[in-house]
Amino acid sequence: MTYRGQVKNGVVVLPEGVTLREGSIVRVEPMEETTPALSLAERLGEWSGKGVGLPEDLARNHDHYLHGQTRR
Repeated sequence: MTYRGQVKNGVVVLPEGVTLREGSIVRVEPMEETTPALSLAERLGEWSGKGVGLPEDLARNHDHYLHGQTRR
């Protein structure tokens, strides 16, 4: 079993209700604090406004511009 705890005043405090047998050998492995993942808007924000000078029908006819197919 794996439990998560938090160090408070130098002592590892486990969640309420978790009991371990007296004398149990445990392994304590400090974890890195994770940063929240960026939202889609934050990840794509650098591309905002970069589509300057592109054909107005690019979305509709992207196969024409990429692969030379007949326009729709």
